[in-house]
This record gives sequence, C-alpha cells and structure tokens, in this order.
Amino acid sequence: MKKIIYLFLVLGLVSCKRKEKSTETKQTRTSGIIKILVDESVSPIVRAQIDIFNLDYPDAEFKLTIKPEEKIIPAFLNDSVRVIIMPRLLTKAEEKYYTQRGIRINSTRFAVDGIALITNKDNIDSTITVKEVVDILQGKGSGRKLIFDNAYSSTFQYLKQLAKISQFPNQGVYSKNSSEEVIKLIAEDKDFIGILGVDWVTDRNSKLNQYLAKVKTMGVKNIEGEPGDDQFYKPTQDNLINGVYPFLRNVNIIDCEGRDGLGTGFATWLRSQRGQLIVLKSGLAPHKLMPRELNIVKETKK
Repeated sequence: MKKIIYLFLVLGLVSCKRKEKSTETKQTRTSGIIKILVDESVSPIVRAQIDIFNLDYPDAEFKLTIKPEEKIIPAFLNDSVRVIIMPRLLTKAEEKYYTQRGIRINSTRFAVDGIALITNKDNIDSTITVKEVVDILQGKGSGRKLIFDNAYSSTFQYLKQLAKISQFPNQGVYSKNSSEEVIKLIAEDKDFIGILGVDWVTDRNSKLNQYLAKVKTMGVKNIEGEPGDDQFYKPTQDNLINGVYPFLRNVNIIDCEGRDGLGTGFATWLRSQRGQLIVLKSGLAPHKLMPRELNIVKETKK
C-alpha cells in the first residue's frame, strides 16, 4: 500500500513539473521576456507602442529601465541589457563593444522626434533662434535661462555637441531630474525656457495635462543656410515630417541580442503599419508615411 501511495506521489510531482514546463512562455518574435533600456526623453512613445503590442501579443513581457541617456549606455555596453531605444545611433567606439565579439548590431529607426523648447503660457516672447540657444550654452548669456530635463540626458548631449561645449556654463543653464519636473517648473515660473523631448509635450495621455495647459512650445529659427532658416518653426508634426524644425532627432531601437527573438519582432512591429500609425497619432513623425486606403464607391443612377 505504501509503495502504491509513493508511486502516485512521484507521478503527481512529474505531472506538475511537466505542466509548469508547458506553461512557460516560449521565446519568439511575439512572446517571451525582454529587457529594454529606454532614454527618458522618448519614453512616452515607447510606452504607447508596448501597450498596443501587448494587446496583439499578450505573451510578450517587457521589462523597461527608463533613465537619461548617459545612465543607460553603460548597462548596454557592459552586456547587462542588449536592447536599447534612444534618439541617436551608437558611436563607432560604442559599436566595438559588440562587433569585436562578432555580435551583429541591428539598428532600426521608427520615428522622428525633436527637442522642444517650452515657456510659460503667459510669456509674450515665444520665439528664439538657434544662435541665441548656442550663445547661452557658450556662456554668452542674453538674460534668458535654459533648464534641461537632466544633466545626463540625450537632449543636453545633443545641444552640447551643437554648441561645442563640454559642460554647463557658470550661468544661464540649469537642469532638473526629469522631463516631468521641467514641465512643472515652466508651468509655474516665467523666468526659464524648458528643454525636453517633443514626445513629452505631444503626449495626449499624459498625467501632466494640468501643467501642460500652462506652457507653450516656442518657435525656433535655424542659422542661415540650414533648413528652417526662413522663419520661426514650432515642433509640430508637419514641421517634423517636413524637416524644417531645427532640432530634429531619429528615434532608434538598437538590438544586439544576436538572435531572432522578441527584440527582432518588436523592432519589425515598430515599423509596421500598426506601429507607424501609433507614432503618427502621438504627434511625432513616423519613419515613413503609410498610404491611406480609400474605399471609393461609384454611385448608381436612380
């Protein structure tokens, strides 16, 4: 009798293990678990894409680490996480971390973003030139004060390269800890010009609506000889698509997993018609405009 009971217990344990194994999610292009590093300045569009992707493919689980660019790059280069989304490509030096090990780097652009300059809604002056921005960054101050989303953010890295500086000047340029903090500050303070990703001011499902209602985007005029040098352009979707807004950036997903899995599937989906429509709805510029299908019905004479 004891032997029979023992046999049933063993069989029960085996069947439980088989059941657990069978319920494990397979690693495919549309299922499994993936870790992704996301630059904070473009996180709203990434979250929106994942929400819809999960509706289509509920067996896909995304574990996001959202931080400023300089905070996520080290994790990507030390092989902790092999998928990253940010508004630039890897540099040649960064690529070596993977190419020297024979790991292929797959970079996919899926949207065109921009860097927005925002001011308090009650400010009369709502325009600025690229030269004025560069002058402030170079410490030549005009009385205007810039405040970035973060000292380690991709927005600061972008404008730092444009102004050819290595650090903040002593006066006129400051930083907060996030895009949310910048929006809240500009909503209450007229003395600053906020600098953050366009994605944050076009996000229609934002919890920051009460603050966004108190700010406005500034028109920016480019330096002579560059696109957008003829007038002041705001970072509207049309201006991003037409390339006339001065501060444009490509949003890329970079996959170094070295295999065909969820990272590859998500990158492909981002450039699919469904993924591009989400970009279009967000207010950013899609990688490519999807053709609209019109159903034309020929009327019959009565």
